[in-house]
Amino acid sequence: MAILAECPTCHTKQKVKNKVCKCGEDLDKAKRSKRVRYWINYVAAGKQRRELVGFSIEEAKTADGKRRTQKFENPRILVKIPEERMSFQQLTDWYCGLEKVKSRAYYPTLKYNLASFNEVFGTYIVSNIKPADLENYQAKRKAEGYSDSYVDHHIGAARNVVNKAFDNDMVSGETVKVFKRVKKLLKRNANARDRILSMDEVRAILTHAPRHTRAILATAFYSGMRRGEILGLTWDKIDMENRIIQLEANDTKDREPRKVPICGELFQVLKQVPRALHDNHVFLYKGNPVTDIRTGLEKACKEAGIEYGRFEKGGFIFHDLRHTFNTYMRKAGVPESVIMEITGHSTREMFDRYNTIDTEDAHRAIDQLGAFLQNLDQSLDQATQKAQKKDPPLRG
Repeated sequence: MAILAECPTCHTKQKVKNKVCKCGEDLDKAKRSKRVRYWINYVAAGKQRRELVGFSIEEAKTADGKRRTQKFENPRILVKIPEERMSFQQLTDWYCGLEKVKSRAYYPTLKYNLASFNEVFGTYIVSNIKPADLENYQAKRKAEGYSDSYVDHHIGAARNVVNKAFDNDMVSGETVKVFKRVKKLLKRNANARDRILSMDEVRAILTHAPRHTRAILATAFYSGMRRGEILGLTWDKIDMENRIIQLEANDTKDREPRKVPICGELFQVLKQVPRALHDNHVFLYKGNPVTDIRTGLEKACKEAGIEYGRFEKGGFIFHDLRHTFNTYMRKAGVPESVIMEITGHSTREMFDRYNTIDTEDAHRAIDQLGAFLQNLDQSLDQATQKAQKKDPPLRG
């Protein structure tokens, strides 16, 4: 029997004592932020079994000890599995009702993804869902014109529900395996983008954007924050005196608290945003928190003469503002480690995806090489001249 730690990036199961995964993930840091899941490994009825416990090493040790005792006293207990009797919609309602889940920044997006998944599987008994059913779902959604990443988000949200249910002894490990076996449609880094806005394009979009959308776009451009982090932002997280946005672990994608500095331009933008008495959210529209800005953004791009859309050639989408922030910060000479701390990139691989090397960078690099070679050539000439003066050539 053994306890294994699952890397949150590549999902490799490995020894708990490992500090760094082979993919480069800092496991110690991931453990502190509760992003590492623990499994127990044991043999029962002549078969190797692996059981997911959760995000606590203490719980994993308890479960491992329990299985050791059961194996000693009555090995047959280990082959029994709980029976699911709920429909997936019922399981979804339970999951979405958890206070910890409701407090997360991406909760509205999560509910939307689960609603789409439940259009097909809502009436299914959870234990009756098979890998082939999920693969058929992928094919169906793609045939309807949905992108690979969109479909992956649906199944990913459902997988989160199943994993949480397993942690609470509501479904079996066999159900967890069903969702785990289904491969993602989107290949690793296949949706990496390199669209960077020029300052003229930024000004044009901000000029034509609706008033409530303009402040959101400016916040994204001047802070590099993610869409969910911005839309979920509340005034208690903004320290205007010290010019800092303090994001808690539940506000961020990587579950790590983060401090985002407020530059002068963003400070002026936030000063002009009116505060509501009935709602603490920063960005409101008609008294309600903003949840979607695609309509306003698409209209602003059209009026600014900028192509909009992920699948359009040179098309711009909201997330490209994060790419633009990263790239401009690097061009401004800010150390990469500082940029990663501000934007919340936990690995160098992810940072590189958001840091675009464009044509201007390439030309500057060539110019720098030319200047270096020219200086090197001059140094060689000077060294040669000195040598000739010291040891003049022999004359016949």
